[in-house]
Amino acid sequence: MELDRRKMKILAAIVSEYIRTGEPVGSKRVAQMLDTQVSSATCRNEMSHLFGLGLLEQPHTSAGRIPSHLGFRIYLDELLTPQRLTEEEKDGIDALFNIHNPDPDRLLADAAETLARVTGCVTVSSTRPPRQVTVRKIELLPISPHVVMIVVLASNGVIKNKAYRLDMVCSREVLSFFNKFANDRFVGKSIEDISVGYLNSVAVALGEYSRVFTPLLAGVFEICHQIRAGQFYTQGSTNLLGHPDFRANAYELLTLLDDRAALQNALSGPEDRALYVKIGKENHLPQLENSAVLVARYNVGQDNTGIIGLIGPVRMDYAKLIPHLQYFAMTLGNLLSDTMRLQEE
Repeated sequence: MELDRRKMKILAAIVSEYIRTGEPVGSKRVAQMLDTQVSSATCRNEMSHLFGLGLLEQPHTSAGRIPSHLGFRIYLDELLTPQRLTEEEKDGIDALFNIHNPDPDRLLADAAETLARVTGCVTVSSTRPPRQVTVRKIELLPISPHVVMIVVLASNGVIKNKAYRLDMVCSREVLSFFNKFANDRFVGKSIEDISVGYLNSVAVALGEYSRVFTPLLAGVFEICHQIRAGQFYTQGSTNLLGHPDFRANAYELLTLLDDRAALQNALSGPEDRALYVKIGKENHLPQLENSAVLVARYNVGQDNTGIIGLIGPVRMDYAKLIPHLQYFAMTLGNLLSDTMRLQEE
């Protein structure tokens, strides 16, 4: 869509003012915002043309206009100038990740919580394991005579554990036997290859002890399945309630946030783009028709495995939030990569 320079400036002014106030913008205010001398009558005529192109909307009978979702798309693609992060802002983000030897699971959850607090949006952080992730170590730890903790460490730095209650007493000899047996069968094995069939073959190798140890093998299988599914955290759901833009559909949005599969679909986008924005109906989910979704990808090691996204109102401050999200994602990816390297040494 071709727009001349003045129309583009007027559209940019309306979007900026609407983001700031949430109110329809009149021609007089637009004229005040432009860096060239333009009368309010001329602005009114240009706004009428933009309205005819579907780039502006008139929410009620007042003279003011607001940007349509198509207008926001033109603004993002052609007019937006992201704000450069100051060194102080970068230092503030770096300080959030000033953690020695962090647990990747906890790190992702904390990152989502922190970003939700800073931005006032819903934050979703997610990783999928690399295709060649393998089991690095399995350990059975005693908690009580009948309760044990199964710990699985994967080659991508992810550590998962779960407690299990058993009928038998877990003596030191039982723990030692299972730890050796499980590590012999699983260490170096691809997570993708740990199937029900493989689990059955391992159980058969136990012979007469299979009945005793099968519950523990099932626990290892369950944890490996969780690692294969990746990590997924959502924070800041209650932030939706503070946005007047969501008064009409807050319940639908909150329900969506409990649906992991639907959210992952909402965050999906071009694999070759480090950052992308979906506005309104571009999201293809009715619950997000009045929302914007910002997603930044990051690498863990050599693999493009992580995303962190923001869900908020269409009139969010893109110029500020986009550079924050990009730097946040880059810092998170670097820290996870460093953690993975430390665990491999």
